[in-house]
Amino acid sequence: MNQLRQKLTLYGLTMIAVGSCIGSGIFITPADVVREIPHPTLSLSIWIVGGLVALTGALTFSELGGMFPKAGGVYVFLKEAYGDLAGFLYGWVILLVINTGALAALAIAFANYMHFFIPGMSDAEKLLLAAGTIAGLTAINCIGVEVSQALTNLFTGIKLLAIVAIIIAGFVFYDPEKVHLSFSLSENRPQDWLSGMFIGLIAVLWSFGGWHHATYLAGETINPQKTVARAMVLGATIVTATYVLVNLSYMLLLPLPAMAGSDRVAGDAIAAIVPWGGRLVAVAIAISIFGTIAIYTMSAPRIYFAMAQDKLFFSALAKVHPRFRTPVNAMVLQALWAICLLFLWGTYSNLFTYVTFMDIIFMTMAGVCIFLFRKRMPDRERPYRTWGYPVVPAIFVLISGAFVLNTLVEKPMQALAGLGLVGVGVVSYWAVKKK
Repeated sequence: MNQLRQKLTLYGLTMIAVGSCIGSGIFITPADVVREIPHPTLSLSIWIVGGLVALTGALTFSELGGMFPKAGGVYVFLKEAYGDLAGFLYGWVILLVINTGALAALAIAFANYMHFFIPGMSDAEKLLLAAGTIAGLTAINCIGVEVSQALTNLFTGIKLLAIVAIIIAGFVFYDPEKVHLSFSLSENRPQDWLSGMFIGLIAVLWSFGGWHHATYLAGETINPQKTVARAMVLGATIVTATYVLVNLSYMLLLPLPAMAGSDRVAGDAIAAIVPWGGRLVAVAIAISIFGTIAIYTMSAPRIYFAMAQDKLFFSALAKVHPRFRTPVNAMVLQALWAICLLFLWGTYSNLFTYVTFMDIIFMTMAGVCIFLFRKRMPDRERPYRTWGYPVVPAIFVLISGAFVLNTLVEKPMQALAGLGLVGVGVVSYWAVKKK
């Protein structure tokens, strides 16, 4: 019997929403944002905009998750609103780009930070460590969702404590004689600040990406109609507050030029006040990345599982392990493809424009679903109704849509490459349907 086991609680699902967002991004991408917008007020504003996108998206997806409390999340919304092709393409892009690309990049980043503690590792050994991390965490997640929940709770809790320590350090050790920080918009405001904010938003949305992973696990959640909504809203709120505060802390500890020139801004910020701060932050980053890999190896395979149940993907992916009650085949396929990408790429590359562009396209389409369902299904049960409708979902759709169009203009190579892959997916869909 291909049924998933309902074990996830509100706390566990909230930690998944938080842990999916807080990976390596917040320790690295603030430098990219400041590089594009070298002004403290404007730079922090971009992180607030990113939080607004996540929160309005969470409120919107909460109604959708309550209407369709099944495994697969966004895939289910897209399929119900636009048909089988849209659902297939989302799963296709998640498998080939978004999730596996993120997994490969995160695993390489984890291996690079572990090199700090295991000196002398060759590039080949780093790749093997990265592949072993993906394979090992996939095996653990195959055992059962309750094991995954315990692992997620542990690592998300540790990474939040580390970030809290960075925030406290910034406010306690701020020295105005070393770091001059002016929030006045009339001082040092860049001329092309609006364009810079849109480009900086790419890095911000990469860092916020993942809050919707809670919807993928609706089929394994206790009382999903209410729990999924609460978990996403709580998760988006926690992550937004955390990101704004930790960026402010970086600015209190490092001058903006030093922050913009850093490729390890968290380590440099703490090293400015504690000599061994870089090593301490390296531990926090390694734990953070490890925990995020654990979540990604667990959540996205539920999409392939749901697609296979709908006969839109290989039927073997709809199988549930008879003992552990987890979609083992879907999880193993994802791990194998992510490991293939590891050895094809070899190094941690700048993937977030490519991955984020494709992700936000489908998030925008999913946001539009709420308007379609309100019109088509007015009598359908809605355990949760989006607060502030239609303004809140409209904000999410408009900001996300503007981001997609701006990325097409500013980063056409990555954007067109992603759209080309969608074209290949359309051909593959018809081949699968014909078969």
